[in-house]
Amino acid sequence: MSEERRNDPAGGGEPVSGTPQSPAPAGRTPEDAAPRDRRPEEPRTGATPAPADPAPASAPAPGDVPPGAGPESPGAEGQLPAPRVQADEVIAVRRGMFGGSPGGDTSGYGGLVRTVRLPGASSRPYGGWFDEVADELEGALEEQGLVPEQALWKTVVDRGELTFHVEREHLVQVARTLRDDPALRFELCTGVSGVHYPGDKGRELHAVYHLRSITHNRLIRVEVGVPDADRHLPSLVALYPTNDWHERETYDFFGLIFDGHPALTRIMMPDDWQGFPQRKDYPLGGIPVEYKGAQIPAPDQRRSYT
Repeated sequence: MSEERRNDPAGGGEPVSGTPQSPAPAGRTPEDAAPRDRRPEEPRTGATPAPADPAPASAPAPGDVPPGAGPESPGAEGQLPAPRVQADEVIAVRRGMFGGSPGGDTSGYGGLVRTVRLPGASSRPYGGWFDEVADELEGALEEQGLVPEQALWKTVVDRGELTFHVEREHLVQVARTLRDDPALRFELCTGVSGVHYPGDKGRELHAVYHLRSITHNRLIRVEVGVPDADRHLPSLVALYPTNDWHERETYDFFGLIFDGHPALTRIMMPDDWQGFPQRKDYPLGGIPVEYKGAQIPAPDQRRSYT
């Protein structure tokens, strides 16, 4: 067959390159004779794919990783929850929707029973960057001449969050260290929340600070517990000025007294209001009113589920 006919598809031949190719050596297929830089062919239909590499034995199953602890979250970066040194502390058994007393239940959930537990201290390793933050904080406190165990009485890793429980007399020093240390740099406090645990004897009132590091994109919590008989703790307005409003709100609703606050007055309730509305011992009742000639009883007297 002439070279022209071999290169002309219309003539019934096969198109080939201008340079003739040498035949494949004996014992080799045409595929073996192909140039080495040729792209590999797609796997043929019906071919059995190569088995995937097995997961390492230490890798947790997808269901074992707790929510909020994935690599994209400021949690434990895919690590399993830190083991507990202390068991969870049961402080109360709450009944009803709100758990308030005195006062009747007006929610219709009088049969709802829930155990209130406070998580115990966690042991190392905490997982992810939690160990880095804890090590840096403890080391910085030691450099200042403070034994870490005297300031941090419990460190908890729970639900993908890191919480330092701090003694109130060391709160300002710990907060300043968390803000100013270059390896920590928690320069923003997004507020302080009050919590009332009547069953947590000696620590009935808690103040929870939410600290964020914009530099390192991290979020931790600092928690302080004080007894109801001594509701004082130091103010952090000098370190975090935005806490001015948050400390006033926590004082207004829970009765926590922030010593050193520039103007600790009520922010929501009237100045002469009696009691603190968000405490568990605050009654759910209200004031009977008249509306269009009808008498409407107080909320805790409107319904009866007994």
